Amino acid sequence: MGWKVFFSFILLLLLLFTPQDELSGNNKVLTVEARMCLAQSRGFQGTCLSSPYCEQVCRSEGFNDGRCRGLIRQCFCSWPCA
Repeated sequence: MGWKVFFSFILLLLLLFTPQDELSGNNKVLTVEARMCLAQSRGFQGTCLSSPYCEQVCRSEGFNDGRCRGLIRQCFCSWPCA
């Protein structure tokens, strides 16, 4: 019986000293990540060996970014999806 009272007391102390924001779920920091859409570059010719060059071609096509991707390296351009 003594152990039940002791553990109940410890549990009560933990609940009392836990910050209220964590209990209510009102966390102040939110992390939002935009989903990125991909399209294969129309202007890039050949195998993509240089991501900086791929990025340059994608920017000239009006996209935000570009990277070499895939097993057969191809240039893919990306932009934030709406």
